[in-house]
This record gives sequence, C-alpha cells and structure tokens, in this order.
Amino acid sequence: MRILYLDIDTTRADHLSCYGYLRKTTPNIDRIAADGVRYDHCYVSDAPCLPSRAAMFSGQFGIHNGVVNHGGVAADRFLVGCDRGFSTDGQFPGFVASLRKQNIYPVSFSPFAERHSAWWFCEGWREMYNTGKRGSEDASEIVPGALRWIGEHGKNDDWMLHVNIWDPHGPYRAPEDFGNPFEAEPIEDWYTEELRQQQWESFGPGGPQE
Repeated sequence: MRILYLDIDTTRADHLSCYGYLRKTTPNIDRIAADGVRYDHCYVSDAPCLPSRAAMFSGQFGIHNGVVNHGGVAADRFLVGCDRGFSTDGQFPGFVASLRKQNIYPVSFSPFAERHSAWWFCEGWREMYNTGKRGSEDASEIVPGALRWIGEHGKNDDWMLHVNIWDPHGPYRAPEDFGNPFEAEPIEDWYTEELRQQQWESFGPGGPQE
C-alpha cells in the first residue's frame, strides 16, 4: 500500500471547482476528483486547524483528546496518571501508530508541530521534515522535498507520505504575474457590510484584531 496524504490548510469544499465553486481555480484537484472518489458529506469533527488535526491524528474528538482551540491549555493534549502529571506519549496511538502496526512506513513534510507548539504531532513518524517557516512557506518550498523522497523511495511498498501545504492560508501572496483576474467581479450579495464589520471586530488567534 502506498498513501500520499496532501494536507492543504484552510481549504473549504465550497471554494473548489469540483464542488461547484463558480471560479475555475483548482484544475489539478478537479482532475484528481474526476479520476477518484469525491465525498459529498465529509465533515471535520473539530475546528480550527490545531483541533482538526489533533482529532484526525488521534482518532478522538477534541473533548476527549483535550485539544479544542489554539493557544493555552485549550491547545494541549490531556495529561494522564498520577494527578495528571504524566505525558500523553503512547496513550493515544492514533493514525500514525496504527499505520506502523501494519508495517507501513510513515513520513511527514510539515512545519505544523512547530507552528502550533504541538509536539505530540511528532510522535510515531519514521521520518519528519520540518520545512522551517512555521506555515509561512509556500508549496514551492515544500513540494520539491516530497518529490525527492518519492523519487528515492516511491517504488517501495507500504509507505504513507504526509505533505502539508499552507498556500490557501493568509496572508495571501499570489505571484505578481498572476494578476487579479477576479477584480472586476462583483462581491456576492450575501457578503454585506454589516457582516464584514462583524468579522472585522471579532477576536481570536490569527484574527483581524490580533
């Protein structure tokens, strides 16, 4: 078995062309969807980024693994044992450990653990490559390393390669030669000035007031 897990941050189905988005912005994802299986009712159990991945990789809801938000104790895995002073290492085997039990070799290219101080994320990988910019890198700084790994090991059997891409996450840094192809398009009716102001005044990690 060979698994390539493309972990693309901050990407919603309603902004992918293959799910009916009005702009044709995801041709490669559309091609993969056309040749594979596309799910219409697949929902994350927890949000935002940190709780979502904690749930994915632990196999537990945030209320059970402890990670329910970004920052502070809300971002920490539950401790166990002796007045909850023991580390959680090995207590929640989750996704990566389950792969290893099936003799699948797990590898990750991701700055996620450093970005969120989520060191539990490092547990279980056979190889882990921190791309070094805490999520500020673009795909051109991540994908070449993953492609080199595939070139060297891709013909082997039984591996899982996790590649974490951050480009859709703000700040939005499209190349200048891309221009602004949607500049003349009107803003959709549902995005009112009242809603924009409400969002602008909101607080939270990475929010407009931070």
